[in-house]
Amino acid sequence: MNVPQSSPGSRLDNYVDRYAARTAGMTASEVRALFAVASRPEVVSLAGGMPNISALPLDAVGDTVARLVAERGTVALQYGSGQGDETLRSQICEVMRLEGIEAHPDDITVTVGSQQALDLVTRVFIDPGDVILAEAPSYVGALSTFAAYQANVVHVGMDDDGLIPEHLDNAITAVRESGKRAKFLYTIPNFHNPMGVCLASERRARILEICRRHDLLIVEDNPYGLLGFDGEPMRALRADDADGVIYLGSFSKTFAPGLRVGWAVAPHAVREKLVLAAEASVLSPPVFSQMTVSAYLETQPWKAQIKTYREMYRERRDAMLDALQTHMPDGTTWTRPAGGFFVWVTLPGGLDAKAMLPRAVTARVAYVPGTAFYADGFGASSMRLSFCYPPPDRIREGVRRLASVIAQELELRTMFGAPAGRPLPGSASPTTQAPGPDLA
Repeated sequence: MNVPQSSPGSRLDNYVDRYAARTAGMTASEVRALFAVASRPEVVSLAGGMPNISALPLDAVGDTVARLVAERGTVALQYGSGQGDETLRSQICEVMRLEGIEAHPDDITVTVGSQQALDLVTRVFIDPGDVILAEAPSYVGALSTFAAYQANVVHVGMDDDGLIPEHLDNAITAVRESGKRAKFLYTIPNFHNPMGVCLASERRARILEICRRHDLLIVEDNPYGLLGFDGEPMRALRADDADGVIYLGSFSKTFAPGLRVGWAVAPHAVREKLVLAAEASVLSPPVFSQMTVSAYLETQPWKAQIKTYREMYRERRDAMLDALQTHMPDGTTWTRPAGGFFVWVTLPGGLDAKAMLPRAVTARVAYVPGTAFYADGFGASSMRLSFCYPPPDRIREGVRRLASVIAQELELRTMFGAPAGRPLPGSASPTTQAPGPDLA
């Protein structure tokens, strides 16, 4: 017998009238929706932000895990502290010292990836209707979390030097004049997702001063900070304001994402709330994953491994920038990241990246439309391209295919007045839902 399939919120969903109001904000991101088509082998995916762990010495990691299980398996496979393993917390302090942060292990809460850290911070601070300030554009996973807790996101403008201080000052004032108060500023200052840009050194002190003056908490999300291609890591915001900044970190980009180990560094009172929230959510972060990361940091040349990652990603970044320069039609612009995973492309001629996506998929290339990174529907003329996962030759081919699609769209607009992004008959739909990770 064929049973009708329900969709969330439809009348075929027998439970729709019983859901909490906050579930209205729980929708699949545009990145997740792309997963089904982007994972096809014939499609060059410039969409998902999956770290490329092909350079990881799996034999050495395997030996480390084997020793861990043989020597400390009864501890590694048991429940643990809700705050996280103390040895790992001490090692995290050493990692953060590379960015100028001086912290005590007691300041740290280990989480299931930095995504859980962001969820916990939002849970602790946000009531329905509260305001969060976030860069425009902003990380899609953060926007999903904020929506789930029924926050109102107010975007703050960026340029090639990152968050614009004057725009932040104006946004804080405008929120206050509306009768509300922003609870925190969410920012990715280093190798931004999705724009790829860095907050300029001279702006960092100004951002901190503005937030101190307005008594605004900063949530600094920094998964890419050690993946710069030139020079030493930039000094973290947290390094210059331990009381006004909550710092979120992760081993997903510098070791392996499958272990799901991240952390939050927060002022003492906030840390206590984060631990309580974490215990209510997962009892304790997975001990086996934590001890695996700890053993890796203790026994392996992890700084050299980060350097290997940086060189690999630099090669891929260069391949993408070269291909964009070679193939993109006049009027197309893009950022030039000095680290991280992403390039932000703005289309010429008023083209709509979301409307154009079906034709791009037909041409066997995938990207993420810019609208995924805004809470207010903006970003239609932009897209995020990821260079972290495909090898350089596939990146070049993907950009070539994409440029051809953009050129065809421009030609249609010029010759026939066709709507930007009009899909061809039989174009594949990029919105097919599929299980799998949100490769944000």
